[in-house]
Amino acid sequence: MSDTQYVLAIDQGTTSTRAMIFDAHANIVAVGQKEHEQIFPKAGWVEHDAAEIWTNTRDVVGQALGRASLQNKDIAAVGITNQRETAVVWDRRTGEPVYHAIVWQDTRTQKICDELAALGGGADRYKDRVGLPLATYFSGPKIRWILDNVEGAREKAEAGHLAFGNTDSWLLWNMTGGPDGGVHVTDVTNASRTMLMNLDTLSWNEEIAGEMGIPVSMLPEIRSSSEVYGTGRERGLLAGVPIAGILGDQQAATFGQACFEVGHAKNTYGTGNFMLINTGTSPVPSKNGLLTTVCYKIGDKDAVYALEGSIAVTGSLVQWLRDNLGIISSAPEIEKLAASVEDNGGAYFVPAFSGLFAPYWRSDARGALVGLTRYVNKGHIARAALEATAFQTREVLDAMNADSGVDLTELKVDGGMIANEALMQFQADILGVDVVRPKIAETTALGAAYAAGIAVGYWSGEQDVIDNWAEDKRWTPQLDPAERDRQYRLWKKAVTKTFDWVDDDVV
Repeated sequence: MSDTQYVLAIDQGTTSTRAMIFDAHANIVAVGQKEHEQIFPKAGWVEHDAAEIWTNTRDVVGQALGRASLQNKDIAAVGITNQRETAVVWDRRTGEPVYHAIVWQDTRTQKICDELAALGGGADRYKDRVGLPLATYFSGPKIRWILDNVEGAREKAEAGHLAFGNTDSWLLWNMTGGPDGGVHVTDVTNASRTMLMNLDTLSWNEEIAGEMGIPVSMLPEIRSSSEVYGTGRERGLLAGVPIAGILGDQQAATFGQACFEVGHAKNTYGTGNFMLINTGTSPVPSKNGLLTTVCYKIGDKDAVYALEGSIAVTGSLVQWLRDNLGIISSAPEIEKLAASVEDNGGAYFVPAFSGLFAPYWRSDARGALVGLTRYVNKGHIARAALEATAFQTREVLDAMNADSGVDLTELKVDGGMIANEALMQFQADILGVDVVRPKIAETTALGAAYAAGIAVGYWSGEQDVIDNWAEDKRWTPQLDPAERDRQYRLWKKAVTKTFDWVDDDVV
């Protein structure tokens, strides 16, 4: 490949869509970014307008190309990374979504999950086959909800007219032509988040789809994370460019962090937090509330698996303090506000807004701010909100150590919140291990770029990823172990106060 060519990654996230252009040394050449609306029709419901996301994707690709003064002929390949589990159902004939995208945080499918659990096996009914518990988090029950609640949707689906995808499939289908020859494909990492894919064969499980009432004809073809799926549509900005990489956002970050050996782990600090540890070419079942998932698959090579600890609310708690309470006017202000006090003043904030994910999987939980006295001020609340991210990460790390049988000695971190140095220091303090930030923090987009670039020979393979990775900063624990244990004990106590909140008449 010529040095004058570049790779473009589309990072379709929970709050925004970005296009990032990278050179061969993984340097960022240009970025385009646009937020999309967060739609909350009812308590517990979270939606996105999939048509808006597609429009924004075209806009940000144009922004990035324009800022770099590049054209389609300068782009060697395109990679896609995306918010996983966010379900889009659309009509193949018109390209129109039949309903808003139902976002991974949405909890409306709890009754569907309960009905399926009641068939036998409880929340673990499908876990030995798909690696996931029955939970509102995953795509499958969301598809079922749309078919049950959108007029005419089930009839259209059974006639073969409807398609489903996480946002990776939605973008790929549109980018390759939409109703005019669009490619309906997903990769193994996204498929492993639907609750519909067999982990061992990497194929759709027709029995589970049948129990959920989902026609298999709706589902995209499952392919590897790094291969040419199709090329940009003729009239698009990326006409003729190979679209050659897809990774769910957390797997993309793991790839971008060069976690290629068994036992390598990373933690992404975004809307939620997601820690993954590479477990090699065999899936490892979890006994401690983690998810078994596909980490990546490069072309014809064996799939690599991971254990994942998913936390629903971390960065979005900062957004909530900004947008719902007005305690801060911009997200970065929280660091200064939290630094205005010496400690949390005895306050602990458990942000179970979508229930609790790993390691509890308690959909009946709701958020709680506990330990309040007249002494507590908004600085203490800001600090407790930041500390919640670190405490939840500690719970996931403990589960990961127990499942893997290997104690992690350091944690690679990425995502927007790692710019908050006070949080990173507290994270190291509460974990008792070093926290390491890479020079290129945008590892999610970079991972998708690598997958696409490897598929077309722009990069030769994983070794190029390893060679490009470099450490930026390291935080070492400074907290007295007795104080660490005391604070963690109180956090665990606070978590118990969120349980059993949701009754039949409470959402």
